[in-house]
Amino acid sequence: MKNSFDPNLPIYLQVMDEIKKDVFTHHYLPGHKIASVRELALQYSVNPNTIQKALSELERVGLLHSERTVGRFVTEDLELIDRLRFEISHEKVHTFVSEMNGLGYDRQGIIDAVNEEIEAQ
Repeated sequence: MKNSFDPNLPIYLQVMDEIKKDVFTHHYLPGHKIASVRELALQYSVNPNTIQKALSELERVGLLHSERTVGRFVTEDLELIDRLRFEISHEKVHTFVSEMNGLGYDRQGIIDAVNEEIEAQ
């Protein structure tokens, strides 16, 4: 997704989502130091203030923590990481099911569509 942001959503939220994915997929391991604000701003081609806001929010939820003069690090709280991943996955499933219901799919139709997609991959 890097550099292809949805114009309907705030960029800092999309950056947050990308960093969360990097944590959930073990690109950033627990305790791992993440790139600096400047490096992330270049990577995502966005203003450093946008990155700062995203990182501050990730600190607020506990996914990251700062060590003064050293940088930001991924939490080592594996339960928190698992809980956040679980919450995000359920939000996505809820959205998907709601959209499929809006298209007229019933439970079995949704299951069939998901199974077809899994088989295609």
